[in-house]
Amino acid sequence: MTATTLDPKTALVLVDLQKGITALPSVHPSEQIVERGARLAEAFRAKGLPVVLVHVVGGAPGRTEGELRGRGEVPADWAELRPELNRRDSDIVVTKHQWGAFYGTDLDLQLRRRGVTQVVIGGIATSIGVESTARAAHEHGYHVTIAVDAVTDLDERTHRNSVERIFPRLGETDTTDAIIKLLG
Repeated sequence: MTATTLDPKTALVLVDLQKGITALPSVHPSEQIVERGARLAEAFRAKGLPVVLVHVVGGAPGRTEGELRGRGEVPADWAELRPELNRRDSDIVVTKHQWGAFYGTDLDLQLRRRGVTQVVIGGIATSIGVESTARAAHEHGYHVTIAVDAVTDLDERTHRNSVERIFPRLGETDTTDAIIKLLG
């Protein structure tokens, strides 16, 4: 579904655009995803709208603890946000331990304090962190828009499933350029 409007209080949420995640092989080049995320961030900042930069620092405890198993030792800068995002003091930085950016974090509180009613989401991985965050945003009552050319996944089939089947059920989808145009 094409994006039709953005609420006056819309926040941008960029999921896991960090050094370790963007170094993994993905369906679409992560450099393009980071560049589009950075363009969205600059456009939101120019309008005085919140920018949320999410990064993951580990996995949820329990049987899935070893999610990075098989990838060897992770570099010390694995969780660092990509510098191209031009992080600002006004940005909200969310550190998560689960797939989604809402569970176990203060993201909902941060958004509600600012009167946010809608989120635009981009990042990596489409079927994991992005989809989990979009589902939770929908469950929390936010209007959801996904920048479909600012997301990618480690697997083509799961990426397509999220973009074609899941995201349209959660809200609207559109391109980075179309979303920036809606910002005015």
